Amino acid sequence: MRYTSTDGRDSMTTSGYDSPTDVPGTDDLKELALDMRWSWDHGADELWNQIDPELWELTRSPWVVLQSAAATKLEERLRDPVFCEKARELTRRQRESRQAAAWFQQAYPKALSTGVAYFSMEFLLAEALPIYSGGLGNVAGDQLKAASDLGVPVIGVGLLYQQGYFRQVLDAEGGQTALYPYNDPGQLPVTPVRDASGEWVRLKYRLPGFEIWIRTWQAHVGRAILYLLDSNDPANPPAVRGITSELYGGGPELRLQQEMVLGIGGWRLLRRLGLHPEVCHLNEGHAALAVLERARSFMEEHGQSFAVALSVTRAGNLFTSHTAVPAGFDRFAPGLMRLYLGAYAEQLGLRFDDLMALGRQHPDDINEPFNMAYLAMRGSSAVNAVSRLHGDVSRRLFASLFPRWPQAEIPVGHVTNGVHVPTWDSAAADELCTNTCGQGLWRRPVESVEVDLRGVPDTVFWNLRSANRRQLIGWTRKRLARQLAAAGASREEVNWARRIFDENVLTLGFARRFATYKRPNLLLHDPARLIRLLTNPRYPVQLIIAGKAHPHDETGKTMVREWVQFTRRPEVQGHVAFVSDYDMLVAEQLVQGIDVWINTPRRPWEASGTSGMKVLVNGGLNLSELDGWWAEAYSPAVGWALGDGKEHGDDPAWDAEEADALYTLLEHEVVPAFYARDSDGIPTSWVARMRESMARLTPQFSANRVVREYTERYYLPAAQAYRQRVADHGAIGAALVKWQTALAERWCTAHFGEVHIDTVNGQHRFQVHVYLGDLDPAAVCVELYADAMDGASPARHAMQRAWPLAGSANAHVFTAQLPDGRPPRDYTPRLIPYHPDAAVPLEAAQILWQR
Repeated sequence: MRYTSTDGRDSMTTSGYDSPTDVPGTDDLKELALDMRWSWDHGADELWNQIDPELWELTRSPWVVLQSAAATKLEERLRDPVFCEKARELTRRQRESRQAAAWFQQAYPKALSTGVAYFSMEFLLAEALPIYSGGLGNVAGDQLKAASDLGVPVIGVGLLYQQGYFRQVLDAEGGQTALYPYNDPGQLPVTPVRDASGEWVRLKYRLPGFEIWIRTWQAHVGRAILYLLDSNDPANPPAVRGITSELYGGGPELRLQQEMVLGIGGWRLLRRLGLHPEVCHLNEGHAALAVLERARSFMEEHGQSFAVALSVTRAGNLFTSHTAVPAGFDRFAPGLMRLYLGAYAEQLGLRFDDLMALGRQHPDDINEPFNMAYLAMRGSSAVNAVSRLHGDVSRRLFASLFPRWPQAEIPVGHVTNGVHVPTWDSAAADELCTNTCGQGLWRRPVESVEVDLRGVPDTVFWNLRSANRRQLIGWTRKRLARQLAAAGASREEVNWARRIFDENVLTLGFARRFATYKRPNLLLHDPARLIRLLTNPRYPVQLIIAGKAHPHDETGKTMVREWVQFTRRPEVQGHVAFVSDYDMLVAEQLVQGIDVWINTPRRPWEASGTSGMKVLVNGGLNLSELDGWWAEAYSPAVGWALGDGKEHGDDPAWDAEEADALYTLLEHEVVPAFYARDSDGIPTSWVARMRESMARLTPQFSANRVVREYTERYYLPAAQAYRQRVADHGAIGAALVKWQTALAERWCTAHFGEVHIDTVNGQHRFQVHVYLGDLDPAAVCVELYADAMDGASPARHAMQRAWPLAGSANAHVFTAQLPDGRPPRDYTPRLIPYHPDAAVPLEAAQILWQR
């Protein structure tokens, strides 16, 4: 198995946890099982199925199959020359794929020499590695896979949880119980990180009063490596071993400890391994402490102050926010911060209050908690949201950090999320795309997909949808029968579950976290109307529900119970089912087989959403609130929309109105369209939507597009800026600190004077008197600003320093000439900071308006 040693070399190791069995001849199988490429490249599925069909169906984990299979079974398989040749061929292809030049090597062969470190609290790669909760991990895992496909040099950094997120069990009344099965590292597709001497890399870290050990692991994800840290070292006290016990469990103290392990420990691990990534991508604020540790490392190497180190290293940091409400940001009380980071502030050469100021809106308010998102923003050169609408929401959320700046100029861009299509497509969808668009589709730019898919005949699309629905119904019957049997149901109930649903009936799906803002019970608003919809004898409908409520969310658990109890009503028997323990394996089946994916969040609280994207390549259609990604994806040609595109808060009257609209859409548009067939039995209008949805939206909302966009818009510019700032021991960073200090001290001495405007020959001529006081004229810029019109960006026009004002020190006349297409009163002069190497207003938020 490969690992990255301290000198960056790839090597092989089969010691310790790396050896699943002593059966000779399993080396190829081990290598295949320990590269999580199998989670989207299914070429080896046949091998695992031949070793142990039942275990493979239940776990979909090659490593578990290898670990658990009887030696006699393995020996029997290894005596089969066809089986062995298949394993050798797959291993050879896997090695070749890691070495072959991909999109990045072809497009940017000399860029990102030391790569990108991608920090995230969770990664959803496969159910075989259950270290995820939901959307955040989904994004991280899919982007890591897409980076592997495209050859972008990304290194993942996360935590290996002993329990991970909880597993859901439902009682007879639909009550949810949370279970936390142990993640045995020996059963997970991970191996210890070892140094050049073969020693397991363990990091020593000081907590208040004592030192702890952090173990390090690696998971291979095609070309990419995911490094994982955990505190479950036998040398640690019991309480410390539990730091990485649960994902999103415990209280603020445990969360802070986890974020210290992730951010500080994660960056130290990279340095220990001799890795020096130019770009650090923070996937949410949980990893923000990496900002401080990266700066501390620079201080140590170059003998610079913290201010200079932060100025240099932030050039290579990118912060992605997924939060749509202020309560979503991690905040920690000053006392807790002092306990755990007081000594760390000293290592940074900072007073504790100076450290706290980095995470506060009001730096001098000693009672204000520390906000990790604020630290991430102040420590990055770029910030992005995860959909166009979420960009608007995020600019509102962060506006308080940039007082008097227009909301449109709050420095938050957006890269709308996408999904790793090869992970989520069905076998039938993969075959269709391969036959239509060619082999290796998702390892290259995918702009041609739209044209290729438009030429697919109706019968092919409809056969895909029918095959996927048939597969889902078969899986649901097995799953529901097991679920009922485990809950103590009667033999009759279990047998009934094995016959539930009809392969030819319109199948709706709703599956996600049961949180209030997602309104999972909107479809239950009028049970009688829903029953009529499901049981219509002419146009029957069937519905599959799945989802978990957070263990401490009583309202969410109540909504789960309501759905379970609804499914048990005699009048809907056979038309609706609640599948328990929603996880990645369940999600894969649902997104492949559902005809219409329903999503009902309260706008604008769904930052992006990705579940609806996963149905696209599988021929499923979306009926969703105009929120998150659907707000920019929707058109009548690709699906159906709920809502008016405005914000209504949690108004019960609006919920009732939207529930009525949801029923009406289903009754009058969705259901009739599915059953309106031509002479060949094909619903042509339905298939037209399928074609448009698959062709237009699948490439647009793929992780392939997302990773290329991150690379070109953020990673490459950040790497170049970092290389410039790090040169000459951070000379540019030192100059920027000097510039920032002067601005802070002297900004209050500037003010505006007279403004003169003439309009001649279709041109507005502006003259503005500006008194710069103690400011260096080269350190500022005077602009004319006008608000946006007709959906365009705000107008910004730099003014020229024309001549000095007589009789006044450091006072100047600034001029500009603009076309008279807008009245002159639209424009307001303003003074803002300027430095050729600075990101304004991220690195200097001062602004002065002419009144």
